[in-house]
Amino acid sequence: MNVQRIVWIPAIVEKIERKHRVTILEIAEILHGKKKVRKIEKGKVKGEDVYLALGQTQAGRYLAIFFIMKRDNSILPISAREMDHKEKRRYKHAK
Repeated sequence: MNVQRIVWIPAIVEKIERKHRVTILEIAEILHGKKKVRKIEKGKVKGEDVYLALGQTQAGRYLAIFFIMKRDNSILPISAREMDHKEKRRYKHAK
């Protein structure tokens, strides 16, 4: 998946940074870098589904990024957090 554009909604960015301590720079690093992506559910808008990207930052953090793939192929991050143990194991196995 080649990321062309990330759409940032200030309220969502603020929540991710405050609640999960994940910065937009870390999110962008994962989305533009090597990652494992899978579709996790159909979106509320036809053709705009919800995906999960698992990746590791250069600083070594293992992050799970939830995003909506928009119809114009831009990405709208909706949440981000540290990977849980199961996600980390799956990510490391797929490398």
